[in-house]
Amino acid sequence: MSDILLEKADGIATVTLNRPKQRNAISYQGWLELDRIFKQLESDASVKVVVLTGAGDDAFSSGADIKDFDQYRSDSKKAKVYAAAFEGAMDALEALSKPTICLIKGFCVGGGCELSMAADLRIAADNSSFGIPVAKLGILIGYGEMRRLLNLVGPGNAAQILYTGRMMDASEAHRIGLVNIVQPLGNIHDFIYTLAREMVPLAPLTQSRHKVIMQTTLKNLALENLTPEQQFLPLTNFDSEDFHEGRRAFIERRKPEFKGR
Repeated sequence: MSDILLEKADGIATVTLNRPKQRNAISYQGWLELDRIFKQLESDASVKVVVLTGAGDDAFSSGADIKDFDQYRSDSKKAKVYAAAFEGAMDALEALSKPTICLIKGFCVGGGCELSMAADLRIAADNSSFGIPVAKLGILIGYGEMRRLLNLVGPGNAAQILYTGRMMDASEAHRIGLVNIVQPLGNIHDFIYTLAREMVPLAPLTQSRHKVIMQTTLKNLALENLTPEQQFLPLTNFDSEDFHEGRRAFIERRKPEFKGR
């Protein structure tokens, strides 16, 4: 059985971290496989929404597999190679042009928590717990992970998470903005897949271009020195087939059939 599972149905791709006995810890090869899968999903036009989760109810992911540390992270030279795989997976998830949802149950710790921050939405079961206890290992998080953490929770909460190394429950994670929604464990699967099915028929160009506009704005809050292409992007959908289909469908009181063009 593979450590990473991929299933596709009805426009939804589900990527499952599949090492429940290791609390879905992610190995070096696992990071490479996630990178490959996310890039594959980017080019799959049949996929409209991506759900990332962990096998079982006990853990989304306990993070990077510490058994890899001797081989891949025992010095800075080796760690540089490991970081390329680790950060590559997160960057590939963040770069997906389709909406991404993390379905989180149980432990969401360290690299697992950092991976979840690269998704668009984080929906947690009420049995979830979160933390980035790198200070207990004497290691650092990278700039990309720090940027995502700061964007979600702000500098004060980021300092608390990193400087104390403490765990927090789902309600606390929700309060500070680390997760979007908390659901009862028994209800979370149905809640997320109902949400995902509602998102599948929405306009793909709107979804993908909103992601570009959001990332551009986060990197340049003052919106200074935007390129002509960046300035024009919010208007581009008016030239699309999907806009005209959406307008006609609204007038005709029917569901639109978007083509992504």
